[in-house]
Amino acid sequence: MSTTAPTGAPVNATWDELVTSALLGTDRRPLPRADGSAPTPAELLATAAVHTVRRRAALRPGAAAAEPLAPAPADPRPSLPAAARRRLARLLADRSSPPNGRRGTAPDLTELIPQWLASASAHGYRAPAELLPPLLDAARARTDLRPYVLPFAGPRGLWLAALNPEWRFALRPSSRGAQRPDISDPEVVRVLWEEGLFAERVALLGALRERDPGEARSLLTSTWTTERAEDRLMFLDSLRSGLSHADEDFLEQALADRSRNVRATAAELLSALPGSRLARRMAARAMSCVNPDRTEGAVSIAVEAPHECDPAMQRDGVVPAPPQGRGERSWWLSQLVESAPLGIWRGRFDGRTAHELVSLPVADGWEGELHAAWCRAAVRQSDGEWARALLGTPSTPPANGPGTASLAERSQLLAILPPAERALWVADFISAHGLSEAFQLLGVCSVPWDGALGRAVVDALDIARDAGSYPWSFSGVMGLAERCLNPAEADRLAVLTTTPDEPADASPGAGGYWSEAFQRLVSTLRLRAEMEAELAGTQAEPAGEGAAR
Repeated sequence: MSTTAPTGAPVNATWDELVTSALLGTDRRPLPRADGSAPTPAELLATAAVHTVRRRAALRPGAAAAEPLAPAPADPRPSLPAAARRRLARLLADRSSPPNGRRGTAPDLTELIPQWLASASAHGYRAPAELLPPLLDAARARTDLRPYVLPFAGPRGLWLAALNPEWRFALRPSSRGAQRPDISDPEVVRVLWEEGLFAERVALLGALRERDPGEARSLLTSTWTTERAEDRLMFLDSLRSGLSHADEDFLEQALADRSRNVRATAAELLSALPGSRLARRMAARAMSCVNPDRTEGAVSIAVEAPHECDPAMQRDGVVPAPPQGRGERSWWLSQLVESAPLGIWRGRFDGRTAHELVSLPVADGWEGELHAAWCRAAVRQSDGEWARALLGTPSTPPANGPGTASLAERSQLLAILPPAERALWVADFISAHGLSEAFQLLGVCSVPWDGALGRAVVDALDIARDAGSYPWSFSGVMGLAERCLNPAEADRLAVLTTTPDEPADASPGAGGYWSEAFQRLVSTLRLRAEMEAELAGTQAEPAGEGAAR
């Protein structure tokens, strides 16, 4: 198809202006040519057709280039199986379809795009050349898709993105999945660090940190005193990757930084190193506040919160001013305890384990404050033993157990545990308490939910349906289940798609809504199984498909 403009002077209009004029009519929304004359409706539609071709080719209208474009780089990955290619086209086409209110029983295809892209990349396929423009459009509209789209699009996607300013996000080094900077040449590294854009320097530091943490730290040290405070904060955050005691001297110096945020981040990183000098200082302060009390025979925990926040504490990252509604002394205490190594408490309390320590009574109402600080310390230090102790048994109501009643903080503790143990804990929690409080806990479980966790979710949904309430309060969990349940659960769920007899005290029509929700869940699980089978097919096209032009 030719992309030559229509005869006569060209119509000066953007794509949106062309669409508006076509919908409203050239009489109500005229679009003059460059010479001022009015185009006929046929000429306007012809111009729109030219724009359509250019948009699909990812080429913006403009003057002809003196030199033809260089070919796109080769992508040696195998192409998608034909069925998977057609599926991707449908997923991307559905993405642009306007929502029509009630979801009905049909799967929400837009929510399955990330999963499909992750699976396609895991299989090692390359993106079809003709679908690169809609893929990049999807990533432009949804930032959550970019970590999946960019690796799948590969070098051809980056080549294409360079031709369209709307896709410039794909060229930013900070974009997850974008090409990493070349760190093989020391001179290239030096020039990029000294002259590169901020995002390029962050990406460079991250790449170096993965290869050689010491080299990255030396590079950062070379320009540290000349960097802006906000840049120092971002650069310091990159030290989380590969953090070790070799970073301690640099972080100790950062404790005296002019920026409060930089000082706080340096203190947080040092407290994650149990043997650091800061950790030892915090341990001494925390142990002066938290001690065993044996005055009444049985051991309990006595707490005496700090009476002041001296300059030395502030240098070590203790923030003196508490949040609104929080007492100063409890605020200082929590910061000391969460920054102290958890290993100190076993020696302080006669060799008691974490489980035994969290079971001890705490005097004067300090239990909630102390346990919450221990929770944050366990997360910061990734201590599985303390995480288990603070989570307690899944059957215990959160408000009555050890640790914290906050489900958000419990989710952070769960994330420390191995995936299988995490899933089993959440399954037992759901069996004991249902789904109403499980949404955040399910969010940290590995996908797919199978075994005990999958059965617990399905059983809890069945119980919720029989209770006679509307399913809307479980919409978040149902949405997660559509994306995360093992597709093998579809047959087990099929029996729940029928409309049950409603008890006398049930909400009117609740059974029908539940039936609809379960039909959508079952159809989504079966669709996911089909998509995975398509991607696992052996009928892949040859890898020698010609490069995109």
